[in-house]
Amino acid sequence: MKISVIGAGSWGTALSMLLAEKKHDVRLWAREPEVVESINNEHRNCVYLTEVDLPEKVTAWTELGDALKGADVVVFATPSHTIRKMAGEVRPLLKGTERIVTVSKGIEMDTFMTMSQVLSQVLDGAISDDYIGVLSGPSHAEEVSRHMPTTVVSSSNSKQTALIIQELFMTPRFRVYVNRDIIGVEVSGAVKNILAIAAGIGDGADLGDNAKAALITRGLAEMRRLGIKLGASQETFAGLTGVGDLIVTCTSRHSRNRNVGYRIGKGEKMKDITHSMKMVAEGVKTTRSVYLWAKSLNIDMPITEKVYQVLFEDLSPEKAVHQLMTRDPKEEIIF
Repeated sequence: MKISVIGAGSWGTALSMLLAEKKHDVRLWAREPEVVESINNEHRNCVYLTEVDLPEKVTAWTELGDALKGADVVVFATPSHTIRKMAGEVRPLLKGTERIVTVSKGIEMDTFMTMSQVLSQVLDGAISDDYIGVLSGPSHAEEVSRHMPTTVVSSSNSKQTALIIQELFMTPRFRVYVNRDIIGVEVSGAVKNILAIAAGIGDGADLGDNAKAALITRGLAEMRRLGIKLGASQETFAGLTGVGDLIVTCTSRHSRNRNVGYRIGKGEKMKDITHSMKMVAEGVKTTRSVYLWAKSLNIDMPITEKVYQVLFEDLSPEKAVHQLMTRDPKEEIIF
């Protein structure tokens, strides 16, 4: 098949490598001319995953029209806050027969839409909603690019599209399950990044393993609470995109969101951290979106609230922990 991957960050690059190794023709769109040049001439991305050799079947382009030429599948791998803009630019270039896959995790500010919902709205009239799907799960690009065993899920409102995505990405080292609960899959993928920031803060502040276990468990309860309110299946949160992705993002050295939190826990300010990072930590923007979304739905998400206050209201991590630990006594309610 001919695959267009929009976004040459670490995840877009790793997936391009995976797809090309399956003998698909992959056209990778990158904004930076130097990235395009290095991929085409040296078969390496000079900015992201710099030590990974890319197959010759991966070619890079700066013009969207060139990147999308003849595509059977279009994979959106740009940061979540850019998905709407990118979809608008891609829309007039589509034939209408492409399958669309988003691998971005986040909730759009103001609209509180998931990434598949944003794509569905922007591409309405150009692409059938049944042709849009999601690939998500515990999958750091650094490990996928090294062929380390990874397991994720494909999801779509259409079973056929979910199965096509499964077949497209499945390899002996990259296992893909189908999960038809697309809202649960996407809510999990977004909220876990907020909780990873919280986990990083705890690690940076040396709060210990007991605190980490409590954070992951109570964070999972918040994730389920929001998802079930939106019609998700509670089983999804016990799966790969729920507890699976939550564990890896809260504990891995590859997690950008955990790293942001760790630096905050060590005393750095958010503005200084943001200026020093070349890769996007999706959880920062998602924290604002989900916090406001939960408030509008009257859903109790105390960990999310404290992360929001630390990031955007200059609440100290010490005060945030104290306020969480001294809340009124409650029964353990999972959702």
